[in-house]
Amino acid sequence: MTGRVALPVVHRAMVASLATNIRQGGTSAQCWKYDLSQDRSLGGSVRIGQSQGSFLTHRSTNLLRPAAAAISVEQDDVNTYLPKGDMWSVHKFGGTCMGTPQRIQSVADIVLSDSSERKLVIVSAMSKVTDMMYNLVHKAQSRDDSYMIALEEVFEKHMAAAKDLLDGEDLASFLSQLHSDVSSLRAMLSAIYIAGHATESFSDFVVGHGELWSAQMLSYAIKKSGAPCSWMDTREVLVVKPSGPNQVDPDYLESEKRLQKWFSRQPAEIIVATGFIASTAENIPTTLKRDGSDFSAAIIGSLVRARQVTIWTDVDGVFSADPRKVSEAVILSTLSYQEAWEMSYFGANVLHPRTIIPVMKDNIPIVIRNMFNISAPGTMICRQPANDNGDLDACVKSFATIDNLALVNVEGTGMAGVPGTSSAIFSVVKDVGANVIMISQASSEHSICFAVPEKEVAAVSAALHVRFREALAAGRLSKVEVINGCSILAVVGLRMASTPGVSAMLFDALAKANINVRAIAQGCSEYNITVVLKQEDCVRALRAAHSRFFLSKTTLAVGIIGPGLIGGTLLNQLKDQAAVLKENMNIDLRVIGITGSSTMLLSDTGIDLTQWKELLRKEAEPADLANFVRHMSDNHVFPNKVLVDCTADTSVASHYYDWLKKGIHVITPNKKANSGPLDRYLKLRTLQRASYTHYFYEATVGAGLPIISTLRGLLETGDKILRIEGIFSGTLSYIFNNFEGTRTFSNVVAEAKEAGYTEPDPRDDLSGTDVARKVIILARESGLTLELSDIPVKSLVPEALASCSSADEFMQKLPSFDEDWAKQRSEAEAAGEVLRYVGVVDAVNQKGQVELRRYKRDHPFAQLSGSDNIIAFTTSRYKEQPLIVRGPGAGAEVTAGGVFCDMLRLASSLGAPS
Repeated sequence: MTGRVALPVVHRAMVASLATNIRQGGTSAQCWKYDLSQDRSLGGSVRIGQSQGSFLTHRSTNLLRPAAAAISVEQDDVNTYLPKGDMWSVHKFGGTCMGTPQRIQSVADIVLSDSSERKLVIVSAMSKVTDMMYNLVHKAQSRDDSYMIALEEVFEKHMAAAKDLLDGEDLASFLSQLHSDVSSLRAMLSAIYIAGHATESFSDFVVGHGELWSAQMLSYAIKKSGAPCSWMDTREVLVVKPSGPNQVDPDYLESEKRLQKWFSRQPAEIIVATGFIASTAENIPTTLKRDGSDFSAAIIGSLVRARQVTIWTDVDGVFSADPRKVSEAVILSTLSYQEAWEMSYFGANVLHPRTIIPVMKDNIPIVIRNMFNISAPGTMICRQPANDNGDLDACVKSFATIDNLALVNVEGTGMAGVPGTSSAIFSVVKDVGANVIMISQASSEHSICFAVPEKEVAAVSAALHVRFREALAAGRLSKVEVINGCSILAVVGLRMASTPGVSAMLFDALAKANINVRAIAQGCSEYNITVVLKQEDCVRALRAAHSRFFLSKTTLAVGIIGPGLIGGTLLNQLKDQAAVLKENMNIDLRVIGITGSSTMLLSDTGIDLTQWKELLRKEAEPADLANFVRHMSDNHVFPNKVLVDCTADTSVASHYYDWLKKGIHVITPNKKANSGPLDRYLKLRTLQRASYTHYFYEATVGAGLPIISTLRGLLETGDKILRIEGIFSGTLSYIFNNFEGTRTFSNVVAEAKEAGYTEPDPRDDLSGTDVARKVIILARESGLTLELSDIPVKSLVPEALASCSSADEFMQKLPSFDEDWAKQRSEAEAAGEVLRYVGVVDAVNQKGQVELRRYKRDHPFAQLSGSDNIIAFTTSRYKEQPLIVRGPGAGAEVTAGGVFCDMLRLASSLGAPS
């Protein structure tokens, strides 16, 4: 006698009567027991297990339930004691692990390799079988004839698996049971088909067969190795009682009694048990509901006081975030019970939400391991000690998100101090049957907001408007507002409760990713901090927060526009320094896009900078700036993105405002935006100051010299700018530093052009426009509202040569003006002076100018060499002796270095160490 549930032998003529009784509920309790051994159309005697029994229809519940003898627990005296404690290890294998005969054999090997004295193995149905079984019930009650074909597919799947896995008597025994079970299911489904209805008990009874078959196959596979093994139908042991919709509670006391009695009959050292299925106290077959096999393992582990429960799955452990959304998510070595509980509540694919409860009370650890990577240690869920080190990064364990939510905001001055308002609100929500995910209430009680699934919000809103119609009309409530398109981001960590600064770090990361928080909830236990966001921002928020706590302090996606002299040099500098920055400063710079004027190269996770030129040549696609920016904006791998414009293109600079508005940071040495039309410049700076999106342009003046940052430092500390005067052009600095002795002006210009200091057409430098742009930039930084046209510029291009058709023609004709230049130099030398081309910002008189000036030989401007720049700041503090910044002001290396420095400043502002 196995004690399995026994389905009655049912006659075809009575199936219609059974269906009628199911539909109508019957008029009295009736009992059927029919013999169909002669009815070959239904496959002969129909039964489950080895004994036959009878079924009753219960008038009040309309449930088909087994008669008292259907499930029996032996009443004999217990003669074998059930040992408990550390000698037991519990293993649970899910459907993926049991998906093929080869995987079932691998499961057997894992079980046999466990050195524990006793082992309890809980298994799910083979992969997809539970869905197939539910589909059988659905088809039958929908009167879809194809349920018979679907049942045959289930039969074929298990028969093929058994033939591949087993042989001999074991195979024959299993196939005999399989044939018997399928015949029973065929009759049950036929009755459901006729009735057009299946009770929950019928459905649970049908669906539970997947676990029965997988448990039997695994037990035979283990026996093949010579190890003694029994299999357990947990409906004989686990007793549960309904506790709500789709939820049951274990009866530990009764289950423990039944387990003891079961073990007294089959005291094996290895027991393979069915997950997911159980019975009620009245012996009605039921389940632990969807994904309940983990719960089964935890309950059984608790019943035997196991040393450990191992949940085998297809991942290496529990991730710090959903790896499909955060590619840099890491495996957590440990989690507390509370942390795992919180994560499962917020939808993280960790465990069945109730799995923690049974093991937590007995302090039994759960280990999540990967069956397909046994070398991975996995994640242990256990009781954890209090935080000792106060490490901010360690106190946050994981992040989870819930999408497709709506925020309901009930607001009004009449709510403040009125008892029962919250109760009335949530009573309405309860009556609607909506699930409240999160609640937030201001201490003033002026407003209450809560999140519900978006599909339920219309009903909630309508019910609230009906319930509070009078309060809304009288003005006691001002509004019942619904905000659709929301998501929740939950930050989970047991140690957050004793670690200051966690919330500050989280909200700082979100703010710097330009993400707005709509609502916040945090319990006093501080196991989690919950924030409500726009759904469109959720993945970016998840990555920003995860990056802040788990990865480099700053992970920055970089797009380079203009891989020419400066851009190419910057890429090479990044290639040489990126690994050092990541190791020493926790700054992870990933170039995910490079675009020139004709081609562009895109990557989702990062371009290999050791071969960027070759990749740009071989794998590039046609350049399209709009698509390039879209690639940056749509990238969900990295939360922080920056576009680096290394061109001198006005049209590229005109897009900065739109990029900043999209949340993309901008860094550039391009002077066109800051020296362009004043209204555009002011609009750009207003946006920059109003958001957490950064705009850095140090290299627009002085290449790599700290000119802009020095000026800002003076202004921000309250100093007043009186005058800024400097040699801002490295090209012109080189020319006048070398224009001495007997050298001709044209010869020095030709030398500068040959050395690469000038633009391809030297007139672009000699015109003074570049210097004027730098003067405008500094003037505007100082608070002056000047246009470029307001700056008088003394051009060094002879008027007669301005119309030359080419640079070559200009250079050929320039020597004819050498005599004029020699005369100016001689006059300056006679007075003990030198010629220097300078730009001036006169903040007192609110004007600027660019011109050729003479300076005494002891003046700092006369002491330059090469292509150095020099800038003198005369301020209220530095009035008698100006503050001077001097250094190389031209060349690709120093300009790219200035841009690189801005990238590090951006990283620092986003959370990297300073």
